[in-house]
Amino acid sequence: MGLFGKKKETIDLGMSAPEPDTARVKILGPGCRKCRALESAVTQALAEMGSTETPSHVTDFAQIAAYGVMSTPALVIDEEVVSSARALSTAEAKALLEEKLG
Repeated sequence: MGLFGKKKETIDLGMSAPEPDTARVKILGPGCRKCRALESAVTQALAEMGSTETPSHVTDFAQIAAYGVMSTPALVIDEEVVSSARALSTAEAKALLEEKLG
């Protein structure tokens, strides 16, 4: 038979693995209305702080689950979930960002 013990051939398609997301600020959620509201509030808070940081939006459910988030939207700062299950106001987002980012 010879099925067992055969090595599988690997085919190089010239594609590389996706680069890891190095953003310090992430929004977790599928892109719903609340997710977009949180992203807008965080972006505005960062602008008010004079930061050039741009939040990353993670929509992949496997990646969201890896953070232990069960309800979206969620805000992640420096790989720590600081808020989940609600859209923050700009003032709330700014307070969290100032606390975590310094």
